Amino acid sequence: MHVIHTGSRQPASAPPGNPIGILASAATGLVGFISQQGGDAERILGRAGIDSDRLEHPTLTLDLNQYCQVFEEAARQTGNDNFGLRFGQQFKPDALGLLGYVGLCSATLGDALRNVVSTFPVHQQSSLLRLEEMGEFYRLDYQVQYGAILRKRQDAELSLGMFFNLMRHALGQHWAPEKVLFEHPQPEAWHEHCKVFDAPVLFGQQRNALVFRRSVLDRPMPGRDPRLLAIVIESMRLLGGQAGTPNRPGIVDDVKTQVRALLGDGYPSLEQVAEQLRLPSWTVQRRLQDQGLSFSTLVDTVRQELATYYLQQSALPISELALLLGYSEISAFSRAFRRWFDVSPKQWRQAHKGQWADA
Repeated sequence: MHVIHTGSRQPASAPPGNPIGILASAATGLVGFISQQGGDAERILGRAGIDSDRLEHPTLTLDLNQYCQVFEEAARQTGNDNFGLRFGQQFKPDALGLLGYVGLCSATLGDALRNVVSTFPVHQQSSLLRLEEMGEFYRLDYQVQYGAILRKRQDAELSLGMFFNLMRHALGQHWAPEKVLFEHPQPEAWHEHCKVFDAPVLFGQQRNALVFRRSVLDRPMPGRDPRLLAIVIESMRLLGGQAGTPNRPGIVDDVKTQVRALLGDGYPSLEQVAEQLRLPSWTVQRRLQDQGLSFSTLVDTVRQELATYYLQQSALPISELALLLGYSEISAFSRAFRRWFDVSPKQWRQAHKGQWADA
């Protein structure tokens, strides 16, 4: 397995109160799409804390946390659980602004994906976009790596939809990947995902990804334009320079992100997390202690946060939920849940049924 390119992750911590950003072009057409789905755009944007005026300026920055929230809120308010999937399905590459044109103006599809990956940190901070070789296949990985963002299913589905549309721009509207991977649990209306991507879709995976044959990377881009490509890449370089060093979350959010990724395989160790962060385990431990936390306490916190998130998804059996949280037995999860909330998981789900739909 060989990594071809990866969106860089800066080691510096984000200054307090300085948000992790994403360019407003990623929300192009959102107001109209919310209305088409029967939602109140001003109310939904307001609840997420986004000023609708900023959406009119594609190179302005939105708070990434608020951006993810607005799609989760839109899914609830419109009653469309697959809101992000459908928004991504209709999102054309040129609507993505500078990042979209980086892909569209490249010589081949392979160049397009590599160029998009290399410029992605300017478009969206604290996130991973990576093109990875796997023999005769390639995998395009995407992941929001800001640990403070828990509810990001809608963003994952719309983002893979956007990249999928970029690939179809070169390969034709009947092209389909070999398979599609999502981190989040399988939703109730998962058959629509298979229909949209025209491919097997797997949930509860370690990453969000499109898997496809390497042969497609040689396909020429229909609108290739080397002069315009140079201008767009230079514009993104200047935009990134104006923004300064991209913000990065601190050690707590970094550890929480890695714990979430590892929980599906059982209780994660400090050594495993440190390896993923490319830090000595004692350094991770010391930095957590500086924040008044221990590694075990942070794992417990992540499990508690994920437990309530998963319980809000009524289609997910409690037995499967326990496995997703790294518990080998349902009884161990039930004991932990009672310690957190003084009720059983089933009682908590019943008590909060309909809460998110009515929010």
